[in-house]
This record gives sequence, structure tokens and C-alpha cells, in this order.
Amino acid sequence: MSKPSAPAMANFLQVLLAVVLGNVVYFVLAPSFPAVARHRPFHFDLGMAIDFWFCLVAYGLIRSARRRK
Repeated sequence: MSKPSAPAMANFLQVLLAVVLGNVVYFVLAPSFPAVARHRPFHFDLGMAIDFWFCLVAYGLIRSARRRK
């Protein structure tokens, strides 16, 4: 097996950080959402879409911050 390249590893870490941050923000704010916007485990619902959106925003912010360096 070959070792992953440095850019691939950096991208993986950015994605991992975005998912963790997005989920933390979602689950901190989720109690204040209406019932329809809360995710139910093992279901595709509006809550999952909102959680995905938070992760996507976190990823965009991380990428923007890295480009400014």
C-alpha cells in the first residue's frame, strides 16, 4: 500500500474538521429548531439536510481561511 500524499491528507483533515464542526453547531442549535427541522436517527429528513448545510458552510469557511494564508 502506498502512503497518502500530503495534499490528500490535508484535504481529508479539512473535511473531517468541517463535519465535526458542522455537527457540533447543528446539535447545539437543534433544541431551538422546530420539531420538523430536528433530525431523527435512521431517517432522511429536513434535519439531516440542515446538518449537511452546516457541514458544507464549515467546509467553505475552512477552505476560504486556508486560501487567505
